[in-house]
Amino acid sequence: MPETGDLRCQTENVSPTPAQRAQAAAIAAAIAEIGFVLPGTLTERPMRCGHRNCRCHADPPALHGPYHQWTRKVAGKTVTRFLSDDQLADYSDWFDNQHRLRQLIGQLEALSLAIVEADPRGKKKPKTTPVKPGIPSHNTVGAARLTCGPAPDHHPISPGHAQT
Repeated sequence: MPETGDLRCQTENVSPTPAQRAQAAAIAAAIAEIGFVLPGTLTERPMRCGHRNCRCHADPPALHGPYHQWTRKVAGKTVTRFLSDDQLADYSDWFDNQHRLRQLIGQLEALSLAIVEADPRGKKKPKTTPVKPGIPSHNTVGAARLTCGPAPDHHPISPGHAQT
């Protein structure tokens, strides 16, 4: 992120306070420190195998595992992958980084919303145009005909009658 005095998306009409600029710069610096991130959910779960006579199918079951299951969305579909103990050790920081990134983005959004809420221009009531007599204040195009079929003044031709 640029220096504190040169924040991106700055306009001449919006003036964050120096404290807000410093807070945004601190958040940006923290985001810059985050390394790789992995989205999704990581869970540990015991599982049953496919062998009917295995201990995992007994009553009570002695399930296998726990297995490390990573679930995420890819192109709108849920994708699940099992991770080995070594993979979990290698990638666990990346899952933590994703959580930290979401926290920081939430802080930046809250700061931005506070700036918008403090903008005095947002406190003005919207201008309303006076309604002129005889002109409806809303769109009435097609309001007389709200159903399918012929217009009320049109009579359909019955099958045995010719049109003249």
